[in-house]
Amino acid sequence: MYLNFVKAETSTPCGIPIRAVLTSYYKSKHFQCRPYDPFNDLTSPIQTILCEDSNQSMYCQLLAALIQRHKVMRLGAVFASAFLRAISYLEQKWSELCEDIRSGRLNPMITDPGCQTAMSSLLTSPNPELASEIEEICRGSSWKGILCQLWPKAKFIEAVVTGSMSQYIPALELFSQGKIPLVCPMYASSETYFGVNVEPLSKPSDVVFTLLPNMCYFEFIPLGKNGTLSFDLDDDEQERRRMIYQLIFV
Repeated sequence: MYLNFVKAETSTPCGIPIRAVLTSYYKSKHFQCRPYDPFNDLTSPIQTILCEDSNQSMYCQLLAALIQRHKVMRLGAVFASAFLRAISYLEQKWSELCEDIRSGRLNPMITDPGCQTAMSSLLTSPNPELASEIEEICRGSSWKGILCQLWPKAKFIEAVVTGSMSQYIPALELFSQGKIPLVCPMYASSETYFGVNVEPLSKPSDVVFTLLPNMCYFEFIPLGKNGTLSFDLDDDEQERRRMIYQLIFV
């Protein structure tokens, strides 16, 4: 159960379309047509990931993860904050999710055609036994250790938990009762990755990242006052670089 989400595209003042790097990746053939990898399999159907309605996407991805709860080996999201939002959403919606599983029918609030098609292949028939199992777990007075109970085979939680995300570590440890290791596999910043964690099972406070110079590319554009180029270039090259400047910084 690794939760992924896309965001709607926007555009720069000069009309160039822009979107987050993860959205670009999820919409690309590199993600959608990737070879099957049992060590990086997802419970979420691609159509639920590509749904731009975050509410419907979250609902369907959690429903898929609950239906497959005894197969889940990994929990997480790109950032710890996103994973905790999913737990909060589950606290609010678990009874509705259980009703879907019990009846074998998707909640009418899901109107996205892609989500409807994807979930129809998972909600093939009523499963009252599974629904009752999940209800018994979720209706408890405390959600301490809830992740261990809902997904008993989970071996680790994968998410960025360093830097500004470290504030979410106590909450993650509460929901996992400290029994599921927190794994921060890579060092990321806005729209790129810089390095990897070669000892992923180390505690977040002890993580040391190995920076790899071939993971990303930057073009540093020399600019003068008010964004003017500070050296002589032909008109075409100046226009290209102005467009890059607007794309990155505006």
